[in-house]
Amino acid sequence: MDGFGTDILNALILFANFVFVPALSYGSQLALGAVGVTLVYGVLRFANFAHGDVMAFGTMITIFVTWGLQSYGIGLGPLPTALLALPVAILGTIALVLFYDKTVFQFYRRNRSAPVIYLVASVGVMFITNGLVRLFIGPDDRRFADGERFIIKARAFKKMTGLSEGLSLQVTQVITVVVAIIAVAALFWFLNKTRTGKAMRAYSDNEDLALLSGINPDRVVMVTWILAGTLACIAGTLYGLDKSFKPFTYFHLLLPIFAAAIVGGIGQPVGAIIGGYVVAFSEVMATYAYKKFLKYLLPDDMAPSTLMQFLSTDYKFAISFIILVLVLLIRPTGIFRGRVY
Repeated sequence: MDGFGTDILNALILFANFVFVPALSYGSQLALGAVGVTLVYGVLRFANFAHGDVMAFGTMITIFVTWGLQSYGIGLGPLPTALLALPVAILGTIALVLFYDKTVFQFYRRNRSAPVIYLVASVGVMFITNGLVRLFIGPDDRRFADGERFIIKARAFKKMTGLSEGLSLQVTQVITVVVAIIAVAALFWFLNKTRTGKAMRAYSDNEDLALLSGINPDRVVMVTWILAGTLACIAGTLYGLDKSFKPFTYFHLLLPIFAAAIVGGIGQPVGAIIGGYVVAFSEVMATYAYKKFLKYLLPDDMAPSTLMQFLSTDYKFAISFIILVLVLLIRPTGIFRGRVY
């Protein structure tokens, strides 16, 4: 292969290493979080601002159970022990969201309160949950990904291919994408093939008609919270495994998660998934420094001397805000025409 062909391969591998793979993994985490938000909005008709901290709560339980399993020498070999802890954490998260529904949201639902009342109540729940997480586990960074770190190492890849750039693929990135695919497939099977899933869709489309058809609203609400809690726990744990766990980080994740849900169309699960990847790729691509990438593709006399970075990584979450504002101005219903209540 000639020199230019090798440079193109190096550029593509560099792009995959620092843009495509991280954005795919991050997008999977945002997609799961956004689907949880959109389910609550579509069925219960309010924006749940506590979702990010529910993710943090589920991840905290995963960490505690992981530490307990590790203390007894129980693990999964090359895979993170957190995967064993995840089912327990999901049950704990479901218990939390059902408790909040019974003690907070059920009162407003029975009184037919306006959606803004739910929103304000969810903000209160958000602060309570955030305080509980910081009380139990503290505000510091926690890393709990044990086992093998890499599936493919950059040095081994360079040695195998003879290229200047090496592809690095982390175990947590692959786990994130695989688990996200399984979770989304299971969710859509449930919504489309089971009687309860069809009842949820009917309740979401027309509450009064669904009630006249004999659908049990309490059951629909309970299942919605169970699904939302499950997705929140999985999304939070995958994010913590891939990066690290810090309670305030999950509070900040609320913006890109809501941006993903609104971009795709709030109340539309398919839209939430697509919106998650749109937001993730936008954030990563806008904050990546393209200097080295362009050096592979351009002649030496045209190679950039600056970083060629649109925005600093400090402004990563600002991308989500910009996307959110643009969508609300140009197409408020999102890509798939979400619901507005």
